[in-house]
Amino acid sequence: MRAFLSLLAFLTHAGAQVQRVSIPLGGNISLDAALVLPRGPVRAPAVVALHGCGGPFASRDGSWALALANAGHIVLLPDSFGSRGLGPQCSVKDRRVTPSGLRRKDAIAAAQWLIRRPDVPPGGIDLIGWSNGGGTVLYTATETSDLPAGLFRRFVAFYPGCRTLSRDSGWRPAAPLMILVGESDDWTPAAPCHDLATRFPTEITLLAYPGAYHEFDAPNRPVRLRTGLATPANGTGRAHTGTNERARQDALKSVLAFLEAEA
Repeated sequence: MRAFLSLLAFLTHAGAQVQRVSIPLGGNISLDAALVLPRGPVRAPAVVALHGCGGPFASRDGSWALALANAGHIVLLPDSFGSRGLGPQCSVKDRRVTPSGLRRKDAIAAAQWLIRRPDVPPGGIDLIGWSNGGGTVLYTATETSDLPAGLFRRFVAFYPGCRTLSRDSGWRPAAPLMILVGESDDWTPAAPCHDLATRFPTEITLLAYPGAYHEFDAPNRPVRLRTGLATPANGTGRAHTGTNERARQDALKSVLAFLEAEA
């Protein structure tokens, strides 16, 4: 919850038109979320944005919400962990809130809540996410019978873990998907994402940035080595994170163009 409150504070301080909202999930559980509204005319699509394993990351998630809202998009940022009384999960190996499980359900519930608002343009919701949230995007994008038809129109996954799905012959994206990765990422390596994109060259747009690490799009974050992590593919619990300004600027332009492209 602390991370979510930090996100709200960041957005408020930045002058965003932000509201704290609650999305019923059933079973006496509600999903806390920040709703960011454009100050000018609203344009399609509305966007659901999913945090990483640390929970809402104010400077990164908030900066993206501001950029999207300034471009006219309504943005909803749900907190999957704090809503269930959980703190950061980056060092937790056995998680009960996973990308393929509860987080996928949260993404669908958030999009269904958002699309029912009268101020949301028709035509479906775009879903973006970072790291653990990026993995949630990939699992939500899976073409399955339980994915509500027409709910999502485009997907964007920042540095997701692609390894499992790259080996799943039954996986395919249900709509256009953009994956953004750093070629130097030692937390969620780029190679499996290259494999996934190679399988679906017309459905997946892959942007891979040389010299960029995990969280390359977070502003003003010097590269550092993090330890005690549960999921780096190298098994050491260690991975680098930090800003790559060239990659960040390219991602800002590329993602906005991708989200606003006609379906």
